[in-house]
Amino acid sequence: MSDRKAGVRPEPWKQQRVESSSGRPDTRTGEQPGAGTDKQPGAIQQPVSRSDAQHAKWHRHREGAALPEPASAELSGELQLLLAMLRQQPGRSWHPQELAAAEHADWAHVLELARHHRVTPYLHRQVQALEGAFLPASIRETLAREYRTNAFRMLHLAGEMEQVSGELARAGIRSLMLKGPVLACDLYGELSLRTSCDLDVLVEIEELPRIERLLPSLGYVKDDYIETVLGDWKWRHHHITFYHSEKGIKLEVHWRLNPGPSSEPGFKELWSRKRQSPLATGHPVYFLGREDLFLFLASHGARHGWSRLRWLLDIDRLVRQGLDERTLVPLLRRHRLAPIGGQAMRLANRLFETPLTAPLAALASGRRAGKLADGAMFYVRQMLNLHTYPLSDEVNRYHRRHLFALMAPFHKLLFLLSLAYPFYEDARTLPLPAAAHFLYFPLRPFLCVWRLARRRVRYLEGGA
Repeated sequence: MSDRKAGVRPEPWKQQRVESSSGRPDTRTGEQPGAGTDKQPGAIQQPVSRSDAQHAKWHRHREGAALPEPASAELSGELQLLLAMLRQQPGRSWHPQELAAAEHADWAHVLELARHHRVTPYLHRQVQALEGAFLPASIRETLAREYRTNAFRMLHLAGEMEQVSGELARAGIRSLMLKGPVLACDLYGELSLRTSCDLDVLVEIEELPRIERLLPSLGYVKDDYIETVLGDWKWRHHHITFYHSEKGIKLEVHWRLNPGPSSEPGFKELWSRKRQSPLATGHPVYFLGREDLFLFLASHGARHGWSRLRWLLDIDRLVRQGLDERTLVPLLRRHRLAPIGGQAMRLANRLFETPLTAPLAALASGRRAGKLADGAMFYVRQMLNLHTYPLSDEVNRYHRRHLFALMAPFHKLLFLLSLAYPFYEDARTLPLPAAAHFLYFPLRPFLCVWRLARRRVRYLEGGA
Protein backbone atom coordinates (compact mmCIF):
# COMPACT_ATOMS: atom_id res chain seq x y z
CA MET A 1 0.00 0.00 0.00
CA SER A 2 1.30 3.47 -0.79
CA ASP A 3 2.33 5.59 2.16
CA ARG A 4 0.93 8.68 0.43
CA LYS A 5 -2.61 9.99 0.66
CA ALA A 6 -4.56 12.40 -1.47
CA GLY A 7 -4.08 15.86 -0.07
CA VAL A 8 -0.78 15.09 1.66
CA ARG A 9 1.88 17.59 0.76
CA PRO A 10 5.14 15.63 0.39
CA GLU A 11 8.09 16.70 2.48
CA PRO A 12 11.03 17.94 0.40
CA TRP A 13 13.10 14.89 1.24
CA LYS A 14 10.41 12.43 0.05
CA GLN A 15 10.14 12.34 -3.74
CA GLN A 16 7.30 9.89 -4.14
CA ARG A 17 4.23 9.93 -6.36
CA VAL A 18 1.02 11.26 -4.77
CA GLU A 19 -1.61 8.55 -4.77
CA SER A 20 -5.06 8.13 -3.32
CA SER A 21 -5.61 6.17 -0.12
CA SER A 22 -8.31 6.06 2.49
CA GLY A 23 -6.32 4.62 5.41
CA ARG A 24 -5.78 6.55 8.64
CA PRO A 25 -3.46 5.58 11.51
CA ASP A 26 -5.09 4.69 14.80
CA THR A 27 -3.89 7.29 17.33
CA ARG A 28 -4.90 5.05 20.20
CA THR A 29 -2.43 2.29 19.37
CA GLY A 30 1.33 2.06 19.27
CA GLU A 31 1.40 1.21 15.56
CA GLN A 32 4.02 3.05 13.58
CA PRO A 33 2.37 4.89 10.68
CA GLY A 34 3.86 4.68 7.25
CA ALA A 35 6.48 7.20 6.30
CA GLY A 36 5.19 10.38 4.78
CA THR A 37 1.76 10.46 6.49
CA ASP A 38 2.15 14.06 7.65
CA LYS A 39 -0.96 16.00 6.66
CA GLN A 40 -1.69 19.67 6.29
CA PRO A 41 -4.69 20.33 8.53
CA GLY A 42 -6.02 22.71 5.90
CA ALA A 43 -7.97 22.15 2.72
CA ILE A 44 -7.16 19.10 0.64
CA GLN A 45 -4.42 19.86 -1.84
CA GLN A 46 -4.71 18.87 -5.47
CA PRO A 47 -1.94 16.59 -6.75
CA VAL A 48 0.73 18.60 -8.51
CA SER A 49 3.75 17.84 -10.61
CA ARG A 50 6.37 16.16 -8.48
CA SER A 51 9.30 17.98 -10.07
CA ASP A 52 7.64 21.39 -9.88
CA ALA A 53 6.55 20.89 -6.26
CA GLN A 54 9.94 19.62 -5.14
CA HIS A 55 11.77 22.43 -6.96
CA ALA A 56 9.57 25.08 -5.34
CA LYS A 57 9.94 23.59 -1.87
CA TRP A 58 13.70 23.25 -2.05
CA HIS A 59 13.84 26.83 -3.33
CA ARG A 60 11.99 27.95 -0.19
CA HIS A 61 14.51 25.98 1.88
CA ARG A 62 17.38 27.85 0.27
CA GLU A 63 15.74 31.16 1.12
CA GLY A 64 15.40 30.02 4.73
CA ALA A 65 11.59 30.01 4.71
CA ALA A 66 9.53 27.60 6.78
CA LEU A 67 7.88 24.73 4.98
CA PRO A 68 4.14 24.60 5.67
CA GLU A 69 4.25 21.12 7.24
CA PRO A 70 2.21 21.36 10.47
CA ALA A 71 1.28 18.53 12.75
CA SER A 72 0.90 14.98 11.51
CA ALA A 73 -2.48 13.40 10.90
CA GLU A 74 -1.55 10.81 13.52
CA LEU A 75 -1.70 13.48 16.26
CA SER A 76 -4.85 14.22 18.22
CA GLY A 77 -6.86 17.33 17.38
CA GLU A 78 -5.93 18.91 20.71
CA LEU A 79 -2.22 18.30 20.17
CA GLN A 80 -2.44 19.73 16.65
CA LEU A 81 -4.19 22.79 18.09
CA LEU A 82 -1.49 23.21 20.74
CA LEU A 83 1.18 23.04 18.04
CA ALA A 84 -0.70 25.60 15.94
CA MET A 85 -0.70 28.05 18.83
CA LEU A 86 2.94 27.43 19.73
CA ARG A 87 4.21 27.93 16.18
CA GLN A 88 2.11 31.03 15.50
CA GLN A 89 4.45 33.63 14.00
CA PRO A 90 3.71 37.26 13.14
CA GLY A 91 2.01 37.35 9.76
CA ARG A 92 1.07 33.66 9.73
CA SER A 93 -2.65 33.16 9.10
CA TRP A 94 -4.64 30.39 10.71
CA HIS A 95 -5.95 27.64 8.50
CA PRO A 96 -9.76 27.29 8.47
CA GLN A 97 -9.45 23.76 9.84
CA GLU A 98 -7.34 25.04 12.74
CA LEU A 99 -9.99 27.62 13.61
CA ALA A 100 -12.71 24.97 13.35
CA ALA A 101 -10.70 22.66 15.61
CA ALA A 102 -10.32 25.46 18.15
CA GLU A 103 -14.06 25.98 18.35
CA HIS A 104 -14.70 22.31 19.16
CA ALA A 105 -11.57 21.53 21.16
CA ASP A 106 -11.42 19.92 24.58
CA TRP A 107 -9.58 22.83 26.17
CA ALA A 108 -9.01 21.00 29.44
CA HIS A 109 -7.04 18.41 27.47
CA VAL A 110 -5.15 21.14 25.57
CA LEU A 111 -4.09 22.57 28.94
CA GLU A 112 -3.14 19.09 30.16
CA LEU A 113 -0.97 18.62 27.07
CA ALA A 114 0.68 22.02 27.55
CA ARG A 115 1.58 21.09 31.12
CA HIS A 116 2.95 17.72 30.08
CA HIS A 117 5.10 19.27 27.37
CA ARG A 118 6.25 22.06 29.75
CA VAL A 119 5.15 24.87 27.42
CA THR A 120 2.49 26.69 29.47
CA PRO A 121 4.50 29.94 29.92
CA TYR A 122 5.26 30.20 26.21
CA LEU A 123 1.66 29.28 25.36
CA HIS A 124 0.50 32.12 27.62
CA ARG A 125 2.59 34.57 25.59
CA GLN A 126 1.27 33.14 22.34
CA VAL A 127 -2.43 33.34 23.24
CA GLN A 128 -2.02 36.97 24.24
CA ALA A 129 -1.53 37.78 20.56
CA LEU A 130 -4.45 35.66 19.33
CA GLU A 131 -7.60 37.38 18.18
CA GLY A 132 -11.04 35.91 18.61
CA ALA A 133 -12.99 34.52 21.52
CA PHE A 134 -12.45 30.81 20.86
CA LEU A 135 -10.07 30.48 23.83
CA PRO A 136 -12.12 30.10 27.04
CA ALA A 137 -11.54 32.77 29.70
CA SER A 138 -10.83 30.10 32.32
CA ILE A 139 -7.96 28.73 30.22
CA ARG A 140 -6.50 32.21 29.75
CA GLU A 141 -6.66 32.82 33.51
CA THR A 142 -5.01 29.48 34.29
CA LEU A 143 -2.22 30.13 31.82
CA ALA A 144 -1.65 33.60 33.26
CA ARG A 145 -1.47 32.21 36.80
CA GLU A 146 0.99 29.47 35.85
CA TYR A 147 3.05 31.99 33.88
CA ARG A 148 3.45 34.15 37.00
CA THR A 149 4.34 31.14 39.13
CA ASN A 150 7.00 30.09 36.64
CA ALA A 151 8.42 33.62 36.51
CA PHE A 152 9.08 33.55 40.26
CA ARG A 153 10.53 30.05 40.00
CA MET A 154 12.93 31.06 37.24
CA LEU A 155 14.07 34.16 39.12
CA HIS A 156 14.78 31.92 42.11
CA LEU A 157 16.80 29.53 39.93
CA ALA A 158 18.68 32.40 38.28
CA GLY A 159 19.81 33.71 41.66
CA GLU A 160 20.97 30.26 42.76
CA MET A 161 22.69 29.68 39.42
CA GLU A 162 24.79 32.82 39.86
CA GLN A 163 25.65 31.91 43.45
CA VAL A 164 26.76 28.36 42.58
CA SER A 165 28.73 29.55 39.56
CA GLY A 166 30.45 32.19 41.67
CA GLU A 167 31.38 29.73 44.42
CA LEU A 168 32.83 27.32 41.88
CA ALA A 169 34.86 30.10 40.28
CA ARG A 170 36.20 31.27 43.64
CA ALA A 171 37.37 27.70 44.23
CA GLY A 172 39.17 27.77 40.88
CA ILE A 173 36.69 25.41 39.20
CA ARG A 174 35.62 26.27 35.65
CA SER A 175 31.96 25.58 34.91
CA LEU A 176 29.48 25.85 32.05
CA MET A 177 25.74 26.10 32.67
CA LEU A 178 23.86 23.79 30.31
CA LYS A 179 20.16 24.62 30.61
CA GLY A 180 17.91 26.44 33.04
CA PRO A 181 17.82 30.26 33.21
CA VAL A 182 20.68 30.81 30.73
CA LEU A 183 18.75 28.85 28.10
CA ALA A 184 15.52 30.77 28.74
CA CYS A 185 17.32 34.09 28.41
CA ASP A 186 19.32 33.09 25.33
CA LEU A 187 16.55 31.42 23.31
CA TYR A 188 13.42 33.25 24.45
CA GLY A 189 14.73 36.60 25.62
CA GLU A 190 12.83 36.27 28.90
CA LEU A 191 13.30 34.04 31.94
CA SER A 192 9.56 33.61 32.31
CA LEU A 193 8.93 32.04 28.88
CA ARG A 194 10.62 28.70 29.57
CA THR A 195 10.23 26.26 32.43
CA SER A 196 13.04 24.56 34.30
CA CYS A 197 12.97 22.31 37.34
CA ASP A 198 16.69 22.21 38.14
CA LEU A 199 20.17 23.52 37.38
CA ASP A 200 22.67 21.68 35.19
CA VAL A 201 26.36 22.53 35.29
CA LEU A 202 29.22 20.98 33.32
CA VAL A 203 32.68 20.65 34.89
CA GLU A 204 35.87 18.72 34.27
CA ILE A 205 35.75 15.21 35.71
CA GLU A 206 38.95 15.84 37.68
CA GLU A 207 37.10 18.52 39.68
CA LEU A 208 34.38 16.20 41.00
CA PRO A 209 36.12 15.40 44.34
CA ARG A 210 36.47 19.11 45.12
CA ILE A 211 32.87 19.80 44.10
CA GLU A 212 31.64 17.02 46.39
CA ARG A 213 33.41 18.78 49.25
CA LEU A 214 32.25 22.27 48.27
CA LEU A 215 28.53 21.83 47.63
CA PRO A 216 27.64 20.53 51.13
CA SER A 217 28.95 23.84 52.51
CA LEU A 218 26.27 25.54 50.37
CA GLY A 219 23.52 23.34 51.78
CA TYR A 220 23.46 20.66 49.07
CA VAL A 221 23.23 16.95 49.82
CA LYS A 222 24.41 14.36 47.33
CA ASP A 223 21.97 11.73 46.11
CA ASP A 224 24.07 8.54 46.06
CA TYR A 225 21.89 6.69 43.58
CA ILE A 226 24.78 5.59 41.36
CA GLU A 227 25.97 2.06 42.10
CA THR A 228 29.29 1.36 40.48
CA VAL A 229 31.98 -1.26 40.16
CA LEU A 230 35.45 -1.00 38.64
CA GLY A 231 34.96 2.70 37.88
CA ASP A 232 32.22 2.18 35.30
CA TRP A 233 30.41 5.31 36.53
CA LYS A 234 32.81 7.49 34.53
CA TRP A 235 31.38 6.37 31.19
CA ARG A 236 28.08 4.65 31.98
CA HIS A 237 26.79 7.79 33.70
CA HIS A 238 27.28 11.48 32.96
CA HIS A 239 26.12 13.41 36.03
CA ILE A 240 25.60 13.25 39.77
CA THR A 241 22.74 14.91 41.60
CA PHE A 242 22.60 17.19 44.63
CA TYR A 243 19.53 18.52 46.44
CA HIS A 244 19.04 21.66 48.52
CA SER A 245 16.05 20.84 50.71
CA GLU A 246 15.48 24.36 52.05
CA LYS A 247 15.57 26.04 48.64
CA GLY A 248 13.87 23.15 46.86
CA ILE A 249 16.52 23.06 44.13
CA LYS A 250 18.05 20.09 42.35
CA LEU A 251 21.57 20.58 40.97
CA GLU A 252 22.99 18.14 38.44
CA VAL A 253 26.77 18.21 38.06
CA HIS A 254 27.80 16.85 34.64
CA TRP A 255 31.21 15.70 33.53
CA ARG A 256 29.86 14.70 30.10
CA LEU A 257 27.05 16.01 27.92
CA ASN A 258 25.68 12.49 27.41
CA PRO A 259 26.27 9.01 28.83
CA GLY A 260 28.60 6.68 26.95
CA PRO A 261 29.30 5.14 24.63
CA SER A 262 29.21 8.39 22.67
CA SER A 263 31.46 11.01 21.14
CA GLU A 264 31.31 14.68 22.09
CA PRO A 265 33.60 17.71 22.41
CA GLY A 266 35.79 17.73 25.49
CA PHE A 267 35.43 20.33 28.23
CA LYS A 268 38.43 22.37 27.08
CA GLU A 269 37.04 22.58 23.56
CA LEU A 270 33.61 23.62 24.86
CA TRP A 271 35.23 26.17 27.16
CA SER A 272 37.10 27.73 24.23
CA ARG A 273 33.75 28.48 22.54
CA LYS A 274 31.85 29.53 25.68
CA ARG A 275 29.52 32.52 25.90
CA GLN A 276 28.81 34.77 28.85
CA SER A 277 25.21 35.10 29.98
CA PRO A 278 23.82 38.64 30.39
CA LEU A 279 21.76 37.36 33.32
CA ALA A 280 24.56 37.51 35.88
CA THR A 281 24.98 40.82 37.68
CA GLY A 282 27.92 39.75 39.83
CA HIS A 283 30.27 36.96 38.86
CA PRO A 284 30.22 35.93 35.16
CA VAL A 285 28.13 32.90 34.26
CA TYR A 286 29.25 30.98 31.19
CA PHE A 287 27.33 28.62 28.94
CA LEU A 288 27.74 26.71 25.68
CA GLY A 289 28.50 28.29 22.33
CA ARG A 290 25.64 28.31 19.85
CA GLU A 291 26.68 25.29 17.78
CA ASP A 292 27.73 23.32 20.87
CA LEU A 293 24.34 24.15 22.36
CA PHE A 294 22.58 22.69 19.32
CA LEU A 295 24.67 19.52 19.59
CA PHE A 296 23.74 19.18 23.25
CA LEU A 297 20.03 19.98 22.85
CA ALA A 298 19.68 17.64 19.86
CA SER A 299 21.40 14.70 21.56
CA HIS A 300 19.56 15.31 24.84
CA GLY A 301 16.15 15.54 23.17
CA ALA A 302 16.80 12.47 21.02
CA ARG A 303 17.87 10.43 24.05
CA HIS A 304 14.55 11.31 25.72
CA GLY A 305 12.53 10.57 22.58
CA TRP A 306 11.53 14.23 22.19
CA SER A 307 8.74 13.33 24.59
CA ARG A 308 8.47 17.01 25.62
CA LEU A 309 7.65 19.57 22.93
CA ARG A 310 9.64 22.11 24.94
CA TRP A 311 12.87 20.52 23.67
CA LEU A 312 11.78 20.87 20.03
CA LEU A 313 10.65 24.41 20.71
CA ASP A 314 14.19 25.10 21.96
CA ILE A 315 15.55 23.74 18.67
CA ASP A 316 13.12 25.93 16.72
CA ARG A 317 14.20 29.07 18.60
CA LEU A 318 17.89 28.25 18.22
CA VAL A 319 17.65 27.60 14.47
CA ARG A 320 15.64 30.78 13.90
CA GLN A 321 18.37 32.78 15.63
CA GLY A 322 20.88 31.44 13.14
CA LEU A 323 23.65 28.85 13.28
CA ASP A 324 27.09 28.85 11.70
CA GLU A 325 26.59 25.89 9.36
CA ARG A 326 30.29 25.79 8.47
CA THR A 327 30.97 25.04 12.14
CA LEU A 328 27.87 23.00 13.00
CA VAL A 329 27.81 20.43 10.20
CA PRO A 330 31.48 19.33 10.56
CA LEU A 331 31.04 19.31 14.36
CA LEU A 332 28.07 16.93 14.15
CA ARG A 333 29.79 14.69 11.63
CA ARG A 334 33.02 14.55 13.62
CA HIS A 335 31.11 13.20 16.60
CA ARG A 336 28.84 10.90 14.54
CA LEU A 337 25.77 12.98 15.45
CA ALA A 338 24.70 14.16 11.99
CA PRO A 339 21.62 11.85 11.90
CA ILE A 340 20.57 13.03 15.35
CA GLY A 341 21.02 16.65 14.31
CA GLY A 342 19.00 15.88 11.18
CA GLN A 343 16.29 14.26 13.29
CA ALA A 344 15.98 17.42 15.38
CA MET A 345 15.81 19.63 12.29
CA ARG A 346 13.25 17.39 10.63
CA LEU A 347 10.94 17.22 13.64
CA ALA A 348 11.20 20.96 14.24
CA ASN A 349 10.37 21.66 10.61
CA ARG A 350 7.49 19.18 10.65
CA LEU A 351 5.90 20.33 13.89
CA PHE A 352 6.95 23.97 14.22
CA GLU A 353 7.55 24.97 10.58
CA THR A 354 11.15 25.79 11.46
CA PRO A 355 12.89 27.35 8.44
CA LEU A 356 15.86 25.36 7.21
CA THR A 357 18.64 26.63 5.01
CA ALA A 358 20.03 24.29 2.36
CA PRO A 359 22.83 22.81 4.53
CA LEU A 360 20.44 22.21 7.43
CA ALA A 361 17.81 20.75 5.09
CA ALA A 362 20.50 18.40 3.78
CA LEU A 363 21.00 17.12 7.34
CA ALA A 364 17.26 16.62 7.69
CA SER A 365 17.04 14.78 4.36
CA GLY A 366 19.36 11.97 5.46
CA ARG A 367 17.85 8.50 5.46
CA ARG A 368 18.78 7.77 9.08
CA ALA A 369 17.52 11.18 10.15
CA GLY A 370 14.17 10.37 8.57
CA LYS A 371 13.89 7.00 10.28
CA LEU A 372 14.82 8.50 13.64
CA ALA A 373 12.28 11.31 13.21
CA ASP A 374 9.51 8.87 12.31
CA GLY A 375 10.46 6.73 15.31
CA ALA A 376 10.27 9.73 17.66
CA MET A 377 6.62 10.30 16.75
CA PHE A 378 5.84 7.33 19.02
CA TYR A 379 6.70 9.64 21.94
CA VAL A 380 5.30 12.88 20.50
CA ARG A 381 1.79 11.56 19.95
CA GLN A 382 1.54 10.18 23.50
CA MET A 383 1.84 11.74 26.93
CA LEU A 384 4.83 9.67 27.99
CA ASN A 385 6.91 10.51 31.03
CA LEU A 386 10.05 8.43 30.72
CA HIS A 387 11.07 9.37 34.27
CA THR A 388 7.97 7.81 35.83
CA TYR A 389 8.67 4.21 36.77
CA PRO A 390 7.77 1.52 36.13
CA LEU A 391 7.31 2.04 32.40
CA SER A 392 4.93 -0.26 30.57
CA ASP A 393 6.54 -3.23 28.83
CA GLU A 394 5.66 -1.75 25.43
CA VAL A 395 7.25 1.62 26.18
CA ASN A 396 10.27 0.04 27.85
CA ARG A 397 10.96 -2.24 24.88
CA TYR A 398 10.42 0.54 22.36
CA HIS A 399 12.68 2.96 24.23
CA ARG A 400 15.50 0.43 24.44
CA ARG A 401 15.31 -0.09 20.68
CA HIS A 402 15.11 3.66 20.15
CA LEU A 403 18.25 4.33 22.19
CA PHE A 404 20.16 1.66 20.29
CA ALA A 405 18.96 3.08 16.95
CA LEU A 406 20.34 6.49 17.90
CA MET A 407 23.88 5.15 18.15
CA ALA A 408 26.30 5.35 15.28
CA PRO A 409 27.54 1.90 14.10
CA PHE A 410 30.85 2.34 15.94
CA HIS A 411 29.05 3.24 19.18
CA LYS A 412 26.73 0.26 18.76
CA LEU A 413 29.80 -1.93 18.66
CA LEU A 414 31.19 -0.28 21.79
CA PHE A 415 27.85 -0.72 23.52
CA LEU A 416 27.73 -4.44 22.73
CA LEU A 417 31.30 -4.85 23.93
CA SER A 418 30.46 -2.93 27.11
CA LEU A 419 27.96 -5.63 28.05
CA ALA A 420 30.95 -7.80 28.87
CA TYR A 421 32.18 -5.21 31.36
CA PRO A 422 30.97 -5.98 34.91
CA PHE A 423 27.86 -4.24 36.25
CA TYR A 424 27.18 -3.46 39.89
CA GLU A 425 24.47 -6.10 39.69
CA ASP A 426 27.27 -8.65 39.49
CA ALA A 427 28.65 -7.39 42.79
CA ARG A 428 25.23 -7.77 44.40
CA THR A 429 24.90 -11.31 43.06
CA LEU A 430 28.32 -12.37 44.29
CA PRO A 431 29.93 -9.90 46.73
CA LEU A 432 33.72 -9.92 46.53
CA PRO A 433 36.37 -7.78 48.23
CA ALA A 434 37.45 -4.74 46.19
CA ALA A 435 40.86 -6.29 45.47
CA ALA A 436 39.13 -9.24 43.78
CA HIS A 437 36.67 -7.24 41.62
CA PHE A 438 38.71 -8.07 38.50
CA LEU A 439 37.30 -11.59 38.82
CA TYR A 440 33.91 -10.26 37.72
CA PHE A 441 35.20 -10.20 34.11
CA PRO A 442 35.49 -14.02 33.76
CA LEU A 443 32.58 -14.61 36.15
CA ARG A 444 30.10 -12.26 34.45
CA PRO A 445 28.62 -14.81 31.95
CA PHE A 446 27.97 -17.30 34.75
CA LEU A 447 26.45 -14.62 37.00
CA CYS A 448 24.13 -13.52 34.18
CA VAL A 449 22.94 -17.09 33.63
CA TRP A 450 22.42 -17.50 37.39
CA ARG A 451 20.26 -14.34 37.59
CA LEU A 452 18.19 -15.40 34.58
CA ALA A 453 17.61 -18.83 36.11
CA ARG A 454 16.53 -17.33 39.43
CA ARG A 455 14.13 -14.93 37.71
CA ARG A 456 12.68 -17.84 35.75
CA VAL A 457 12.11 -19.84 38.91
CA ARG A 458 10.42 -16.89 40.65
CA TYR A 459 8.22 -16.37 37.62
CA LEU A 460 7.13 -20.04 37.58
CA GLU A 461 6.52 -20.03 41.33
CA GLY A 462 4.44 -16.88 41.02
CA GLY A 463 2.41 -18.38 38.19
CA ALA A 464 1.76 -21.49 40.22
